[in-house]
Amino acid sequence: MLLYVAKRLGLAVIVIVVIMAMLGLLVNLVPGQPARIILGPRATPALIAQINRMMGLNKPIYLQVWDFMWGVVHGNFGIDPFSRAPVASELAAPLGNTLVLSAVSMVLSIAVGVPLGVIAAVRQGGVVDAIVRSVSVLLISAPAYVIGLLLLLLLSVKFHVLPALGSGSLSDPAGYFKLLIMPAVALSAFWWAYLARLVRSSMLEVLGEGFVRTSRAYGLRERVIRYRVALKNALVPVTALTGLMVGYILSGTVYVELIFERTGLGSLAISAIGNRDWPVVRAVVLIYGAAFILGNLFADVAYRFLDPRMRVEEQADVFI
Repeated sequence: MLLYVAKRLGLAVIVIVVIMAMLGLLVNLVPGQPARIILGPRATPALIAQINRMMGLNKPIYLQVWDFMWGVVHGNFGIDPFSRAPVASELAAPLGNTLVLSAVSMVLSIAVGVPLGVIAAVRQGGVVDAIVRSVSVLLISAPAYVIGLLLLLLLSVKFHVLPALGSGSLSDPAGYFKLLIMPAVALSAFWWAYLARLVRSSMLEVLGEGFVRTSRAYGLRERVIRYRVALKNALVPVTALTGLMVGYILSGTVYVELIFERTGLGSLAISAIGNRDWPVVRAVVLIYGAAFILGNLFADVAYRFLDPRMRVEEQADVFI
């Protein structure tokens, strides 16, 4: 197990290093001179040279890549050529809002999706099962931005139940929470459907296993068999899936933050791309990429740890 974790961790580090190297080349891959694009009609040879020095573009390409990678390792993403401030300081507030939104969305996804899947499995073939399966198909087919727009039109424009736009402030917890509801629901709706279908199929599979029939033969109550014996085993794939959810939910915040005009990494990235602010773009893309890689790493390790069959196969391979 430790050897497997070490291998996966090593691969994750290699992939992150490759991403950093590619992002270091990003400015040089964009058509035209970045300094001239940033300055626009104000571009003069002196100002272009100043921007190039600030962004490190006056150095050879291999030194630019190395400086970017070395700076990232030390928490330095460079200097924003527009604000002249360190990029790391500009990421602090948007990153906090995005992490809060992602965390709430993940909790909401699990809190709704898992019980729906269990109810559908327990009442297989009934009306509740049919409703859960039908609604899950609808939610899986609808992107987060579509659900977000519908919520905005219904709850804010039509019925005036929730405030529409903005991210609020933690100094006003009630207002901050109200502004968080619709974005979190828009992000988690897909996972309600996905987790419900996954838990339902996993639960039905476990209920047909031999150890469940043995539990019934020993006289255990059906409620105990379902919620203590079967559910524990059915949640193994869900636990492993949470690692993948991190990256997907984090990337989904881009659309949601634009729709609801929230301050976050997604809205910051779109604004930086429009302004050709490449140091900010590189930093945001690196954060999203690292989230995907670490999420996949957690999912692989968690599934191998929770499923004893994987460890038995690993030991068998060692002996062979």
